[in-house]
Amino acid sequence: MRAHFMLSAAIVALAIPAAAQAQYYGDDEVTGGSGSTGAAEPFGGRPERESTRQRPQVTPYIEASQVVLQEISPGSDTVTYTQLAAGVDATVQGRNNGGSVSLRYERNIGYGDAAVDSDTITGIARGYTSVVPQVLTVEAGALAARTSIGQSGSSTFNSIEGVGEDSESEIYSVYAGPTLATRVGAAQVSAQYLFGYNRVDGPEVVPLDGSGDPVDIFDESTVHSATASIAVKPADVLPVGLAVSGGAYQEDISNLDQRVRDLNVRAGITVPLTHSFAATAGIGYEDVEVSSRDVARDAAGNPIVDASGRFVTDGDAPRQIAFETDGLIWDVGVVWRPSRRTSLSASYGRRYDSDTYYGTFAYAPDARSSLGISVYDSLVGFGGQLTNSLAAVSTDFTAGRNPLTGDFNGCTSGAEGGGCLGGALGSVRSAVYRSKGVAANYSRQLGRINAGIGLGYDRRTFIAAPNTVLASADGLTDESYYATVFLSGQIGNNAGFSTNAYANYIDNGTGLGGDATVLGAAASYNRTIWQGLSARAAVAVDHLDSELSAEDLTTASALFGLRYDF
Repeated sequence: MRAHFMLSAAIVALAIPAAAQAQYYGDDEVTGGSGSTGAAEPFGGRPERESTRQRPQVTPYIEASQVVLQEISPGSDTVTYTQLAAGVDATVQGRNNGGSVSLRYERNIGYGDAAVDSDTITGIARGYTSVVPQVLTVEAGALAARTSIGQSGSSTFNSIEGVGEDSESEIYSVYAGPTLATRVGAAQVSAQYLFGYNRVDGPEVVPLDGSGDPVDIFDESTVHSATASIAVKPADVLPVGLAVSGGAYQEDISNLDQRVRDLNVRAGITVPLTHSFAATAGIGYEDVEVSSRDVARDAAGNPIVDASGRFVTDGDAPRQIAFETDGLIWDVGVVWRPSRRTSLSASYGRRYDSDTYYGTFAYAPDARSSLGISVYDSLVGFGGQLTNSLAAVSTDFTAGRNPLTGDFNGCTSGAEGGGCLGGALGSVRSAVYRSKGVAANYSRQLGRINAGIGLGYDRRTFIAAPNTVLASADGLTDESYYATVFLSGQIGNNAGFSTNAYANYIDNGTGLGGDATVLGAAASYNRTIWQGLSARAAVAVDHLDSELSAEDLTTASALFGLRYDF
């Protein structure tokens, strides 16, 4: 409950914007893309555009519902529980500050001898405020999510086995930091520092990998990131744009005292070829190191685990190197910006002692629709990638929630685009990894109807020191594919509906089985009874097909309840 309270306080604090983001000066045009500094910029993503004033929208609510979950196969168990919830959805946008929050507290009360009660806080928040308008800003974000952790440490937002089950886990993330952006003559000078904290309250039952060995689940980590740059845009002084930048990144993971450290400097050039198209290039130096300590062992030499099933670190053991490289890094790419509503950047280069590629595409033809695609490559831990994904969320968003359970489904939509966090949660193994993937999202508002889709692929190659307890994970590759579709809107003046469907495929990469497919769909209908009081009904079907289970699991759920919006 202490973790619940702390994260709840953090998310509520962000409902009143108390964080910030600098004005965007077009650094990508000057430096050849923010991705070129990689892990030193784990919180990447273009800074938010300066917000326009709009009337604050704050909607607190309470709910009381009855839920029935029926196992269709392989058994026929029935679980019934009462769901009590309170929450708030809010968006505040001003001239120099803004933020959005979606927070929900839920109490589930089960019935019967096997009933399991649970308390859960889920939500997401992003906010910013200008300390000195257009010069010094502070931004912050927070996330609390309920997930289901399967075999081999795979994770999804959808808990098919029902609330309070042994596979359930709660994930928390929070970050904050200042950004400075100013001009010195013709040069644009910027600097940023961000701090992040991430935690996973692991499942009650420790998951196993394909060979039957226990998986070390991520516990907690801290992330520090500092970057600085000085740049001159094309035509301000020279026909080309020039920039020099540097960054430092460190992530400390509590499991076995793992550490990722990345220091780099880079010089970049942008060569305009037309009024909307430019070629970019950069060269620099980088020093990267991944290290850890070994597990504490008993008198017989067996690894010692704590009550949650995680390995206990031997604090006296020497730090061992899992990966290190230093030397030249470089990249070449293109930038295409035919209008304020369309932008494309793509780069290819060399870093982490191997080839790398990354890029983004954004298209917003009008205020009612947006398309975003990103290709990424980074060397991080679970906490670093989660913080990065959280910081990329717009500060003006609507959070997607499961129509039946009310859980945050990992996706957001908004006027400045949306996105899904599914790739960041593909696996909760504690080991550091090289993450490559692509994520795409599209959202559209059609009158009173909102629709969207999120698609993604994430590939993680884990890195661990030899002769340590994590050595078996070194070189292991997890792959996950995910998709989410949603549709919601109003029916007349007194009714509304919400639907979503999801699909996840997880390949644990061991070659020993353990791959899983998770599918599901849910729909709800609500109708106003009197002023803010409305009646709600919802249904859902979920399916799990896992190679580690002799039989597939299929469940159906139904809900009926009341909601009051203040």
